[in-house]
Amino acid sequence: MNHALLYALVGVGLFLLGFYALIIHAHLLRKILALNIMGSGVFLVLVALAKRTHDAYPDPVPHAMVITGIVIAVSATALMLVLLLKIFAKTGQAALSDRHKK
Repeated sequence: MNHALLYALVGVGLFLLGFYALIIHAHLLRKILALNIMGSGVFLVLVALAKRTHDAYPDPVPHAMVITGIVIAVSATALMLVLLLKIFAKTGQAALSDRHKK
């Protein structure tokens, strides 16, 4: 098993773990963490896809996409945390409920 395949398998595992947590948990902070874990899995798969053969150099485009994605993920996480604080200030809870208030 080479390193690229190992990175791809770990990336897929992280993505599936994050997706499972996103579906199962109702708490918004856990959902934000699950989205970050899913993003890390996607980044690992992109890095694994950059390595094509043993002789050639890796493709720099997926690496540049991962670096850009990390910056965007940090910004999106900050936005989600601010929205979580606004929801908590408004409702007093940090979880989504099925009840509709009238």
